Amino acid sequence: MQSTNQPTRRQFLRRGLALAAAGVATPTIIPREVLAAADQPGANDRIGIGGIGVGRQGSGVVQQAAATKIARIVAVADVHERRAREFAAQFQAEAYTDYRKLLERKDVDAIITATPDHWRALVCIHACQAGKDVYAEKPMTLTIREGRRIVEAVRKYQRVFQTGSQQRSDRACRTGCEWIRNGRIGKIHRVIGFNYPSPWECALPAQPVPEGLDWNQWCGPTPLVPYHLDLFTPRAKPGWISFRPYSGGEMTGWGSHGLDQVQWALGMDESGPIEVWTEGPKFQPPTYTAPDSQSRGNKLCSVPKVFFRYPGDIILELADGPPGGAIFIGEKGKVVIERGRCSSEPEEIGKEPIRADEIRLAKSDDHMRNWLDCIKSRQRPVADAEIGHRSATVCHLGNIARWLGRRLRWDPAQERFVGDAEADGLLDRQRRKGYELPETV
Repeated sequence: MQSTNQPTRRQFLRRGLALAAAGVATPTIIPREVLAAADQPGANDRIGIGGIGVGRQGSGVVQQAAATKIARIVAVADVHERRAREFAAQFQAEAYTDYRKLLERKDVDAIITATPDHWRALVCIHACQAGKDVYAEKPMTLTIREGRRIVEAVRKYQRVFQTGSQQRSDRACRTGCEWIRNGRIGKIHRVIGFNYPSPWECALPAQPVPEGLDWNQWCGPTPLVPYHLDLFTPRAKPGWISFRPYSGGEMTGWGSHGLDQVQWALGMDESGPIEVWTEGPKFQPPTYTAPDSQSRGNKLCSVPKVFFRYPGDIILELADGPPGGAIFIGEKGKVVIERGRCSSEPEEIGKEPIRADEIRLAKSDDHMRNWLDCIKSRQRPVADAEIGHRSATVCHLGNIARWLGRRLRWDPAQERFVGDAEADGLLDRQRRKGYELPETV
């Protein structure tokens, strides 16, 4: 039986670093049970994970981490107490309803969060301030200003941050983007994306709050409104993903996948479009006063059409492109990027291998493992915070253009509109007292 006085891996390494700093020689023999074998990590050698928001999407992403040999789930937080307890029990982990208590734990090295969009910024910033690395579901934010605050926190506290835009770890998507970045179809002049709908308004009637659900905390930064199952559920009739102020609709839901591929293919990971406008009827979002399908709202909120102009006079039109990607039209042909596949016309474009001296994009074939590996190496993962922020920004610009219904010039360096104070007012949102976004992280 192993002695209970044996040091953990963290204790052993911390002791060695302290002795080294004091100029004391330390032995080079390290106990095997502290380091563990490379193919069989010990409990103290694995990354301690806390899951924050473990509903439909969050539970699945946390389970992905648990399936690896280099992570262990030590704590779970969710505003629904029963859900937190039942999910935590699968891993013999601790359960909380207040995520801030989870962040206080020293055995939590990193967190995975898939809260509703209106909560994501505060959770991410607080996690960085607590010294935790972060895997945050997409879209990374609900507003443009939130994204910049998260990036500032990630950089200030030197955190490893992965956005859950998993197509960055898809070989076919990466290949299609490499074709485009290496000029296989010449100069790009037009990109056709999917016509993602914007969100609409919620006025669902009150229902009894389920036992164990802290509804006030679920509303968080947003106004306190009556509970309704079809608001609380992500995708229902219609679910919070379709409602403002909890989400940017499918413009940020699916758009954070497809428009992220546009950003990647055009080399805009640290920039973005310089103009956005709409064409067509005035935007007239409905207000749902009773449960209804997404289809009615999606149809009404898909007009007017949205257009973007990127540097080099590349026009992106949200029309009939694939939801998880786009169609890129250049001087020499076209490339279609979709989730899990890419194709070219003519076909010969895709048959020519990428040479060693050409652009090779960051390679990852496993999004979760890429993040966990980067936690150990302290390198930036394939969907770093800046990438997630810039791709989400394109989505937010599309919504703002619909809300205002006029041509807007965007400065991606300053992250503000050119000469339009009203548009700048939509870079962020009002928050309830006690849930404010910190001006300085």
